[in-house]
Amino acid sequence: MGILNVTPDSFSDGGKHATVQAAVDFALKMVEQGAAILDIGGESTRPGSKPVSLEEERRRVLPVLESLSNKTQALMSIDTTKAALAREALQVGAHIINDISAMDFDPEMMGVAKESTCGLILMHTSGKPETMQVKPHYENAPREVKSYLSAKVDALQREGIRQERMVLDPGIGFGKTYEHNLALLASLRDFQEIGRPICLGVSRKKFLQSLLGRGVEDRLAGTLGVLAYCALRKTAQIFRVHDVWQAADLLRAMKALEEHPQAEF
Repeated sequence: MGILNVTPDSFSDGGKHATVQAAVDFALKMVEQGAAILDIGGESTRPGSKPVSLEEERRRVLPVLESLSNKTQALMSIDTTKAALAREALQVGAHIINDISAMDFDPEMMGVAKESTCGLILMHTSGKPETMQVKPHYENAPREVKSYLSAKVDALQREGIRQERMVLDPGIGFGKTYEHNLALLASLRDFQEIGRPICLGVSRKKFLQSLLGRGVEDRLAGTLGVLAYCALRKTAQIFRVHDVWQAADLLRAMKALEEHPQAEF
């Protein structure tokens, strides 16, 4: 999954794709590099970020989605917590709703999900982006996040939404400390008990700075290290990344070795 932020203030690539044409060109480049899904967002959700209006988010993302729908067969995901925008995005070509609040921020999002057949990425977060990193606390982060996501799957099924539409995201960096993030990554195998694929977003995130002491532009190696670990353990099925060809090459190389007759995995 390639990340396309059409925002001025995202932590890694804010402002880089400010025009529709620049965003579309970058998206198509990611598809060429191996992205099967394009995740398009018009509101930064980095820690401390401020919310934007529906009108502004609509202005940023809908023209990009509409243009891409005529240019690529890749799946397109709308990264939003706003039900009205999600509905419009589906109408112009999006296939997936990626909601960092797992439908908790906007009570109308459930209705959008029920009236469509789109895919749903449901992420765990603790609080709003503005304040989520202010002393996040868990007794046991992996257990609590897993319990939340499992309950969310059950709740959606009770609303008539098939679980086959759902993908789960543990929300690395969203209301979690460095230690919480490491514990979640080390424990992801337990999440398989829920029975749904895992989407993992660790690309260039701040916990890698805590781990490696690297600035945002120098966290590729750390990102790939986490991807390799999770791919080897088969604890995630979708990797949300900024650096598409590097991640795709890593996964292809690992797959070739794993499938070799003499592999000792």
